[in-house]
Amino acid sequence: MYAISSGAIVGIGIAAAVVLAALVVVVTARRSDVRGAGALSRETKSRDKASSVAAAAPATGREVERAARAGGVVTATETAPVTWTPPDADQLGVTRRHFMNISTITLMTASLGGFGAACIAFLWPSGSGGFGGKVPIGKLEDVIATIKQGNGFGYFPSARAWVTQYPSSALPKARKIYSQPVLNGMENGIAVMWQKCPHLGCRVPQCTSSQWFECPCHGSQYNRAGEKKGGPAPRGMDRFGVEVNNGTVVIDTGNQINGPSIGVNTTGQEAEGPHCISGEGGKH
Repeated sequence: MYAISSGAIVGIGIAAAVVLAALVVVVTARRSDVRGAGALSRETKSRDKASSVAAAAPATGREVERAARAGGVVTATETAPVTWTPPDADQLGVTRRHFMNISTITLMTASLGGFGAACIAFLWPSGSGGFGGKVPIGKLEDVIATIKQGNGFGYFPSARAWVTQYPSSALPKARKIYSQPVLNGMENGIAVMWQKCPHLGCRVPQCTSSQWFECPCHGSQYNRAGEKKGGPAPRGMDRFGVEVNNGTVVIDTGNQINGPSIGVNTTGQEAEGPHCISGEGGKH
């Protein structure tokens, strides 16, 4: 069986909600049109009734007596015929209930659409800038200077990545194991690793005494190049694709690459001092 990702589940739910909202709009609009076809609004009926009463009102008693004394006859005032104008079809059947139904459906549809757009924007990876896209972390010489200031480890929070120096002597072995996006960094003297432990996702800190990465959650250990040395992790630390453009290091955080298999040790680096946590590679 294939596992369905959370993003796919959210996408299916959004699509179902939009389809349901569309069906409600169509059905309600059709019912309203059938119920209101040919019907006049309350305001139109009142206006027509008032006009009819005013036109048909007879002369009053005083007017008749006054005309009799004067020997005259009361006659109706002649008025020009009013040209008939057909009613606006859009105004027929617009009752309060119909207006409220349309307003409710419109607001509901707009809300569902906004929610769906927000979900898609959240799940859609960023094309550039910020985590999930290509993140520039500075000039290569500045990155190496940061690593030296960190006693062998450089952390760049904008990319959520660790960067360490990678020895050129290890490149022949690295070319047999790593893909080109990872090798782009190694060939420029740096190794770039995601901060998360591939075991259960804890953030892996550095241990300056052993010069390894040592996870405090379950004891997984990795050498300075992020290759597994001990603990329950299923592989070495995961990587990001790297580009060096005009001397600027760019980490492609949208291109996550699984870490090397257990047993890979291209640099041959062993612990250089006491370990910070217990693990298969060493003790306190």
